Amino acid sequence: MTVEIRHLHRLSEMEELLVVAERVWGIAPGGLVGPDFLMALAHADGYVVGAFDDARMVGASFGVLGRHDSEWCLHSHITGVIPELQNSGLGRRMKQHQRRWAIERDLASITWTFDPLVRRNGWFNLHALGAQAVEYHVNFYGPLRDAINGDDDSDRLLARWDVRSPRALAAEQSTIPPAVPTPDDVVVDTPDDIVALRRSDSARAWAWRREMRERLVPLLATRFVRDMTESGQYVLAPRPSEVNR
Repeated sequence: MTVEIRHLHRLSEMEELLVVAERVWGIAPGGLVGPDFLMALAHADGYVVGAFDDARMVGASFGVLGRHDSEWCLHSHITGVIPELQNSGLGRRMKQHQRRWAIERDLASITWTFDPLVRRNGWFNLHALGAQAVEYHVNFYGPLRDAINGDDDSDRLLARWDVRSPRALAAEQSTIPPAVPTPDDVVVDTPDDIVALRRSDSARAWAWRREMRERLVPLLATRFVRDMTESGQYVLAPRPSEVNR
């Protein structure tokens, strides 16, 4: 399969992007953004792309220009691949397309949010891309009630991907190996599969949410998520400004 990733410009493409979002997250068209917003974003030279297998869109991504730590960045709102092509490497290709777009515009980083309970997303962000997680936001989006999040609170980690960092360059070549924590690190467990747990035991899923929030919120005041172990634990290192205090 040869998939082409390209920028979107037509209203019909924006409508198709929202159909892809429905397949990925279970978000009904209109429940994310409208095609009019995507048209305006594309017209203003924003980042709006689709991945196409011949004429069929199989992946989609869009983001907005923003600032993080006083530097210009691309904030990626969504990036997703239809279920039958997940774990095919296409998601990684789409994020690398984003990275090249950011570098061409002299941006320092790309940011996005992800659910800290979804281990596979943490692994992808930290190891397949070389990003790190630097902030915790409680119930960031409010109730989403889509096929993945259900009725759970939408707590999110903010990933920051420094697009020219040695870590990002290493991840471009190969997935970064699992972390081996040092004595200065703190590790935090993640559930095996929170999405399945939400369907089978919502009370236990909510307990995981509460436990994760209670651990990470205070830790991220002085640390950042630098890595993940082979068994799925977040590895939190002291922020550089804290080391010499």
